[in-house]
Amino acid sequence: MLPAIYGAGVSHEPSSTHSPAQAWAALAPILAGQPRVRLSRDAGKTYPQKHERTLSETLPTLPAAVRIFGKDGTCAAIFLDFDSSIAGIDWVEADVRAVQTWLHSVGARWIEDYSPNGGRHVYVPLKQRVTFSEARDLVEALGTRYRSLDKTPHQNLLHGCMRTPGSPHKRGGHQELAMSLSMAYDVARRPNTANVWAAMTDDLAGEIAAVRALRLETNFTPMAEAAPAIKHPAGRMSRIMQLMAQTGLYDTNRYASDSDARQAIITGAAAAGLELVDVERRMMQGTWPGLASFYARYASRHRVPALRRDWINAVAYLSKNPSTSNRNNNVRRSPTSQPNTQPQELKGLKQNSNPDAEHRFIRTWRNALRIREVNYTESRIGMARRMVLRSLGEAAHMTASRFIEFGVRSIAVATGLDHTTVALHLKALRTEKDPLITLVEEARGTKGDLYMLTVPEELKTSAEDASWQKGKIHALRPVFRELGLPAAFVYEALEHSPALPITDLVRVTGLSRSAVNEALELLAAWNLVTRNGGRAWSVVATTSLRQLAEHFGVLEAVAAQLQRYRIERIIWREWLASNVNTVAELLSPGEDYPWEAFEGPPDDWALADIAFSRTG
Repeated sequence: MLPAIYGAGVSHEPSSTHSPAQAWAALAPILAGQPRVRLSRDAGKTYPQKHERTLSETLPTLPAAVRIFGKDGTCAAIFLDFDSSIAGIDWVEADVRAVQTWLHSVGARWIEDYSPNGGRHVYVPLKQRVTFSEARDLVEALGTRYRSLDKTPHQNLLHGCMRTPGSPHKRGGHQELAMSLSMAYDVARRPNTANVWAAMTDDLAGEIAAVRALRLETNFTPMAEAAPAIKHPAGRMSRIMQLMAQTGLYDTNRYASDSDARQAIITGAAAAGLELVDVERRMMQGTWPGLASFYARYASRHRVPALRRDWINAVAYLSKNPSTSNRNNNVRRSPTSQPNTQPQELKGLKQNSNPDAEHRFIRTWRNALRIREVNYTESRIGMARRMVLRSLGEAAHMTASRFIEFGVRSIAVATGLDHTTVALHLKALRTEKDPLITLVEEARGTKGDLYMLTVPEELKTSAEDASWQKGKIHALRPVFRELGLPAAFVYEALEHSPALPITDLVRVTGLSRSAVNEALELLAAWNLVTRNGGRAWSVVATTSLRQLAEHFGVLEAVAAQLQRYRIERIIWREWLASNVNTVAELLSPGEDYPWEAFEGPPDDWALADIAFSRTG
């Protein structure tokens, strides 16, 4: 019989000498692969990336799961999740006893807890961190032995996470230790050595070889392989290479090893026009943890030199094969000409219009928008219509004209909505009493509806007397597709003011206090805003919205949407050419405009007294 001690025996009843908060504070920071935790706001069903926070010793009030892998693609512990929903509680208990017996046989020590629903977690802390591939192989190998073991947490480098002891559970209660806290803490502070890890992998050598062989027989299908291959005009890498760099997963029929896969990623990055420093930043900041995991086999001091060697090899290869480089490198190729949103009938108005006067009018229209916005509720429909109006204001600044002919698909890209939804919102906005937009001309051929920004008579005096708002007007910037519309409105309000307390944010954004609080918590978690000593909040200017969008993978979603719309426009244009007795017109130039790269009107439009007077 095995000794009845933890790390070498079967489960005992939990100790009553500690609280869930104490268990969380003692163990979560040690077991986590990086100091980040994800919260579930839907009663434990999902743990989305946008609800990720900095891990602290304070016990969260919601179900919380720590990240298993670090930014370097390695983990500090093996997380074994025995799920009662797979085979029932009895099977879970049998599998846990069996895996504990195996762990004892190889000299390993572990921590165990259990869920209110009968599931159990076994954590195996490691003194020497192991790579994503190594950890995945071991857990998948154990999965061939134990039916109730859920392998998915270790199969996803970006999103693998698990609740640790003390975490609230979706059914109420918490993850309860099946041992004393002092024993569990001792295991965590004195983790298993490299020799124990070697013993574990040696004992599972046959199963590890089997799961690797199975992987060789199975073609890896990226999540977005069904979509057309993305060759972004700004020089973005292909979708498959992006996924490899992010997830560490690759087609083993194409790449024989991690080394081959990482060299392919480096070559793809070089061909796309990235610089070595760009790749290093993505690795160090956790944007490409999959690529980082391929270098984790080296000691820390050797990883950057290894990356540089691979980069030199990639550049040498591309130099010898210029056609490959030219085919993939679109970094300096403009995706479209500068849009001209004026139809033929309005060219005279365009030529006679004064850009300064147009920008002044657009600024006044923005004042009218701020006044009218209070009429829109914070419902999804209301917030979406506010964002559609912002996209029209942004388009007007882009072309220095109050007339906008950007199609619904361009506005869909700018707002993160579907183009059919945009069409419904535009119809509702133009049919309002005293609307902010007027339909001048309906769509024809490949031309979109022509709209004109309108300042209603009832708002004209107030809009003209109000000071123009500083800064640029933005539609939905890509990162807020992930963080949500309330976060976008709160961030925008803080951009336009040095600092604002919550009461002012509620007034400026038109959102409820609870919505503002939740948005601030979300933005602060990603270091986009910070509290300035007292109650006021301000923007963290050093945090890049674009880099964060890349971290979330949102830029690829935008690129996929653009590609889909391009294909739809081609099909429509071909249909027109074959079914209409006129030559199909060119696509509206605004249709393909890279909204995600637009920075808005110049800052000098923000202050009336810089270039002209308000009454001039």
